[in-house]
Amino acid sequence: MPVALQERFRLSPLIKGTLICVYLALVLPLPLMAPPGLKLTLWLAAPIGLALVLAMLSEQVNVDDHGISVGYPPWCRWLIRRGWKLQWGEIQRLVPVCTSQGGRVYYFTTFNQEKRLLPQRLEQFDRFLSIVEGSTGLKTGAIKRLTPPWTYQLLFGLAVGMLTIETVVAVAVKWGWIVIPAGYPG
Repeated sequence: MPVALQERFRLSPLIKGTLICVYLALVLPLPLMAPPGLKLTLWLAAPIGLALVLAMLSEQVNVDDHGISVGYPPWCRWLIRRGWKLQWGEIQRLVPVCTSQGGRVYYFTTFNQEKRLLPQRLEQFDRFLSIVEGSTGLKTGAIKRLTPPWTYQLLFGLAVGMLTIETVVAVAVKWGWIVIPAGYPG
């Protein structure tokens, strides 16, 4: 008896980690630099924002013998847009569309002319494409990730650099190595 196909694909850890790091680098300094009246509000808002970012980055793609579904885990499904499902037999073709940034995305099109965006930022992307090809008969050899990994590696490095500099400056201010000018509302 053949083993049933059932796999889950999540967002690539490189992409997820990079976007979380960018969020932290941009948001964590705000409560530290805010006027006293806003500090508490910003400290409370930062984890709420992080939870929203984590929810948006938790999209998952499930494939099985019957089809493909894209959605979110139960903890955030109520908050984030609904996902979609397609049976393998509904999928007619993959249509490439150029983006304004020069990339290329692909849409599944069905016999009913429905369109669903092919997820391209997944972990194990090649495995995902092989399942799509094997289940639909459509050729996926020309499909690549939306952005090359080096772009996220560079962005991750820049975000870590920002966090490092922000931490060094915060420690220097705390220990009096850098003095904030008189009259600054911090």
